[in-house]
Amino acid sequence: MKLRVSTLAFSIAAALGSTSTSAEETGTPAEQKTEKIEQIVVVGSRAAPRSVADSPVPVDLIGGDELSKSGSSDMLDQLVSVVPSFNVRSQPISDAATFIRPVNLRGLPSDSTLILVNGKRRHRAAVISFTGGGINDGSQGPDISVIPSIALKQVEVLRDGAAAQYGSDAIAGVMNFVLKDDSSGGSIEAKYGEYYEGDGGATTVAGNVGMPLTNDGFVNLSFQIKNVDDTSRSVQSQDGLDAIATGNTHVQQPATIIWGNPEIKDDITLFGNVGLDLGNGKEFYMFGNYSDRAVNGGYYYRSPINKDGVFTNGNDELLIADLTSDMSGNCPVVPLPSSGNVLETPAYLQVASNPNCFSFHEIYPGGYTPTLGGDINDTSLVIGTKGEIKGGFFDEAFYDISGSYGRSKANFMLSNAINPSLGPDTPTSFNVGSYTQLEKAFNADLVQLVDIGLEEEMNLAFGVEWREDSFEITPGQKESWQSGSLASQGFGITTAPSGFAGFSPESQGIFSRRSIALFVDTEVYLTDDFMLGAAVRYEDYSTFGSTTNFKLSGLYSLSDELSLRGSMSTGFRAPTVGQANVINTTTTTDSSGNLTSAGLFPASNPLSKYFGAKELVPEDSQSYAFGLVYVSGDFFLTADYYNIEVTDRVTQSSSFTVDTDDYDALRDLGVNNPEQYSQVRYFSNDFDTTTQGIDLVANYSLEFLEGDTKFSLAYNWNDTKVDKFNSDTTNELKIRRLEDEMPHHKGTFTVAQTWDKVSMFVRANVYGSFYAVHADGWGGRREADASVTLDAELSYFVTDALSLSIGASNLFDNEPEKVDGNFEDYWWKNYGGKYFENSPFDFNGGYYYVKASYNF
Repeated sequence: MKLRVSTLAFSIAAALGSTSTSAEETGTPAEQKTEKIEQIVVVGSRAAPRSVADSPVPVDLIGGDELSKSGSSDMLDQLVSVVPSFNVRSQPISDAATFIRPVNLRGLPSDSTLILVNGKRRHRAAVISFTGGGINDGSQGPDISVIPSIALKQVEVLRDGAAAQYGSDAIAGVMNFVLKDDSSGGSIEAKYGEYYEGDGGATTVAGNVGMPLTNDGFVNLSFQIKNVDDTSRSVQSQDGLDAIATGNTHVQQPATIIWGNPEIKDDITLFGNVGLDLGNGKEFYMFGNYSDRAVNGGYYYRSPINKDGVFTNGNDELLIADLTSDMSGNCPVVPLPSSGNVLETPAYLQVASNPNCFSFHEIYPGGYTPTLGGDINDTSLVIGTKGEIKGGFFDEAFYDISGSYGRSKANFMLSNAINPSLGPDTPTSFNVGSYTQLEKAFNADLVQLVDIGLEEEMNLAFGVEWREDSFEITPGQKESWQSGSLASQGFGITTAPSGFAGFSPESQGIFSRRSIALFVDTEVYLTDDFMLGAAVRYEDYSTFGSTTNFKLSGLYSLSDELSLRGSMSTGFRAPTVGQANVINTTTTTDSSGNLTSAGLFPASNPLSKYFGAKELVPEDSQSYAFGLVYVSGDFFLTADYYNIEVTDRVTQSSSFTVDTDDYDALRDLGVNNPEQYSQVRYFSNDFDTTTQGIDLVANYSLEFLEGDTKFSLAYNWNDTKVDKFNSDTTNELKIRRLEDEMPHHKGTFTVAQTWDKVSMFVRANVYGSFYAVHADGWGGRREADASVTLDAELSYFVTDALSLSIGASNLFDNEPEKVDGNFEDYWWKNYGGKYFENSPFDFNGGYYYVKASYNF
């Protein structure tokens, strides 16, 4: 008979929201040898916590120490190398998507994975990935990057649909971040790293301390402070070269700085975890975080010889403003010369010397490259109590009651920019407004063992959840959105020509949605070798009605070493309140290589309705999976196949061109200044997909070379096919990106060696071929080759408490796929980037780091 966890302490912990026994090993290698802790997880079940091998669905368990074996201090990068179907890439400067990078689990967007902290739902980020591209186009998921690895006991990754258990978003799976709960001891670490090219320097200091709370509790506190320099892998763009060729000496080198990582200043994160034994089988808990950081990144270059609405008028002439009220300034026409610098022509010099005439060349003679900045603030607090009920109808049942609050705010700043319609009175720095995501929840869960005449009692769980989500748009300063007096002379309205239009008072508001859910979840061993689980969840939303979902799962042990498992489920993902109500203007590119302003509006907006928008409905999913678990001594293997069908997937529509013929009709519908938008997009339920794949995880440990050796393999094959799409709102390029822009094959193989004083690891990262795209797909696209990178780290244990490490990511500085081998011959070099934007590994190149850690 297999040993299953059923102690009272574990049963109390089994209610949703509990922490779990850690698989993390601490201390020196010599001390670790004596610790053989079974890997226990809570996620995916409301029964007693179970080992990874006994789970009916695939679960990865990563200890906090494993996460720290990475050059990056970003949680996203740390997870990529240890979870087979988890993907995230370095995001080129792409509006707000750069500030909070979207992730993918099993080839689905970031908001299809539910994030938990200590078993409680984590709130979404305020940032929506407007230019996330392909899979993440328009996604709004939680900000995992704010969670420092030093605060974590372990991470549990459930790679299976779980909406029936946890509600919306759990289509691809669930990630549970379990915080440390030590009541004594702690650690502090400092890390510095930079790219081989000498930029992107990152300094990180992090610490953790555990303290007793009376004799029966703990307070565990963690912090991380990080500063990161920006990077640029841009080359001089063609429009920059063209401006230089005219003799303009004011063009910066390079002009476009979009291809790189943003600068991160004063990234501060604080996490706290509190627990107190109240006696009589009851416990109080509380945890939360405060995080704040400032992020700055570049944009495309605005050329002084071809940026219409700012510098030129579209007729090969400079755009000249007459500043007099009666248009009596006698401003000359300034044609662009066939050769030479227009700023040296007599006509322009006449404009520059005439106080009644104005050209933006007087402010930015070499053109300008705007900078988008964001102040990202994130806070959360969860308070609850759990324990065992004594007496009455629910005698010996275990309860968990909690309330939670989560808030994310992104305040946007635009620098080195203008509102052209304000002429010489325009500021060059703007507060363009903010988004705020606020979520509140209340949970009450009960877990009861019920005797149904089998060898073991059936575990029955049921509960209720109430949630309220809101999304707030706060307007920016008036200069960022107002239409100035020069709009009538052809100058651009708002700050949209600078890449990010300010939020106007018309777009402001607080948009809310409430939901209430009821669920039942049960697990039972029908025989000693056969476990069956079932869950049903009913959820009702104030906006679009109700949904009911179910899940069945099972585990059958063929022997003590080999088990088969499988699941089938339905799921859903409710469109976020942000997706249903957000208004945004970004800069994108058209098929001719020109920069253009694209406005994104709610489906209910008259502008969206004019182009065919319909109200959003939830995504629905059906999934099934089956696999095997093999454990023999120090060898561990899991292999799982999954198939996920998603209908009515929510994403941004393709862009609709706003022609001059549309202006009058749009004004009649109440649209103000429709001429400020070249393109219009909206969120829609555009298509249906089927995603299938295989996850393979294997570990083997042995004693070798007078030390301990561990081999680890994590492999994922993933394939997505678009079954149906709306050709009016989704084009073929977007479909190809959804299906092929991520490698279908990804794997990591790690060899780790530990001696008494030294430890080391080498990790190979393998990426299959993919459909490479550049500059929103217009700047070149083709099949890209498979690639391999190596990571390595060497650590020396100076004492039992102090260790020093040196390591590198992309050890041999492998170069990602270039746009083309003969890049200079192609017109899309106008975008200034030489690498494809969707490279599966960091296009910034090799990265080295040094680290010191002290445990106390």
